Amino acid sequence: MTESSLSESSKSISLDDFTKDATVALLIQVSSLILTYLVQVFLARWMGKTEYGIYEYVMALTLLLTILSGLGLPRTAMRFISVYRVEQDWGRLRGILRGSWFLTFLGSVLLSGIVVGVVLWVGHYRNFVYATPLLVGIGLLPLQALMNLYVETTTALEDIPLAYIPSELIWPLLLLGGGFFLLHQNDSLSSIQMLSVAMLTLLVVLVFQAALVQRKVHLEIESTAPVYNYSEWIKVSLILLLQQAFLLILEQSDVLLVGTLLGPDETGIYNAAVMTAHWVGLVLMILNTISSPRFAALYAQKDIKGLQQLVAIANIWIFIPTIVIALGLFVFSQPVLSLFGSDFISASLALKILVLSRLVNALCGSVSALMVMTGHQNKSLPVFGYCLVINLVLHMIAIPRLGIVGAAIATCTTTIIWNIWLSFLVVKYVGIQPSIFSFLHYKENV
Repeated sequence: MTESSLSESSKSISLDDFTKDATVALLIQVSSLILTYLVQVFLARWMGKTEYGIYEYVMALTLLLTILSGLGLPRTAMRFISVYRVEQDWGRLRGILRGSWFLTFLGSVLLSGIVVGVVLWVGHYRNFVYATPLLVGIGLLPLQALMNLYVETTTALEDIPLAYIPSELIWPLLLLGGGFFLLHQNDSLSSIQMLSVAMLTLLVVLVFQAALVQRKVHLEIESTAPVYNYSEWIKVSLILLLQQAFLLILEQSDVLLVGTLLGPDETGIYNAAVMTAHWVGLVLMILNTISSPRFAALYAQKDIKGLQQLVAIANIWIFIPTIVIALGLFVFSQPVLSLFGSDFISASLALKILVLSRLVNALCGSVSALMVMTGHQNKSLPVFGYCLVINLVLHMIAIPRLGIVGAAIATCTTTIIWNIWLSFLVVKYVGIQPSIFSFLHYKENV
C-alpha cells in the first residue's frame, strides 16, 4: 500500500468515526438546549421572578467557581488521555484518570470551604440576600467539577453518549421532576428548595456516570500500576484554566453583576433574555462541534485551501438558520419572553441587544475554535484577557445607569470586539477568511 493510499484510508476511517460521533453529539446538544430552556421556563413560572433570580444567581456563581476548582484538569485530561491511548501508555493513562479525579475533588472542596467562609463573613456585616442560598448551593461545586471532568475524560475515551447524556439530558429531567414534585407538595417553590433538588439529583447522576466510567475503564484499559506525572499535567492545566476562566467570566459576568448591583428580581428577568438569546448561537455551537476536528486535521496537513473551503461551507450552513432565528426573536421578543411570565416581557429590549451580539458572533464564524484547533491558542489568550477587563468596566458603568439594558449593551459591545479581533488573528496566523464573507473566497477558488 502506498503512502498516499494509506493516508486516504486513514482519513476515511476517521471521517466515519467523526460522522457517527458528530451525529450523536448534534442530537444530544439540540435536545439538551430545548430541555434546558423548558426547565428555565417552568422554574421561572413556578418560583416567580425573585426566587428564580436568586436560584440563577447561585447557579451562575457555582458554574464560574467550578471552572476555577477544576484547575483546567478536565481539558488537560482529555488531551493526555488521547495521547496515552495512541501510545498505549496504560500506566500514565490510569494515572491521569485517578490523579485528575483526586486533584479536582480536592480543589473543589477547598474552594467550597473558602466560599463558605467569605459568605459567612459578608453575612455578618451586612444583609446579604444570597447568603443562605449560597451556603446551600455551594454543595453543587464539587459535584459540578467532577461532572465536568467525567464529560471530558469520557469524550477522550470516545464514548459520546456516556459523556453527555447524564449531564445534558438525565440531570435536567430529574431537576424538572423534582421541582414539580415539591411544587405540588408545598404549593410553592423556593430557591433553597430547588438548589437542594439540584444537588441531590446531580449526585445521583454523578454516581451513575462514575459507575459506568469505571466499568468502561476496567473493560478497555489494560490493568497496570498507575503512573503519575503531576508536574507536566499541572503545567498544561494552568494555561487552559486561564483560558477557560476568561471565557466563562465573559459569559457569566452580566448575570452575576446584574444580581449584585440590581438584585434578584432583575436577575431573573435578565436571565430569561440571556437564555432566549442562546438560540441564536445554536447552529454555530453545533457546527463548531462537527467542524473543529476537521479544522485541526486540515491544518496539520497544511491544506489551507481545503480549510478555507470547509470554513466557507460551514458558514453557509450557519448563516441562513441563524438569520431566521434572530429575526424571529426580534419580531416576537415579547411573546417569547411571556412564556416565562408577564413580568419578563420587560426584558424585550435587552433580548434584542443580546440577539445582535449572538448574530455578530455567528457571522464572524468559528474564530475561537480555529485559533485553538490550529495551535494558536496562546495568541488568542490576550484577546480574552483584555476583553474581560473591558467587559467588567462597561458593566460597572452601564448597569447602574441603564439597568439590564446596560448589561446587554456591555455584553454586546465586548462580544463584537473579541469576535472582530480574533477574525483578524485568524487571517494573520491561519491564513484564511473565517467570516461569512469566506464564501466569496470559496467561490473564487472553485
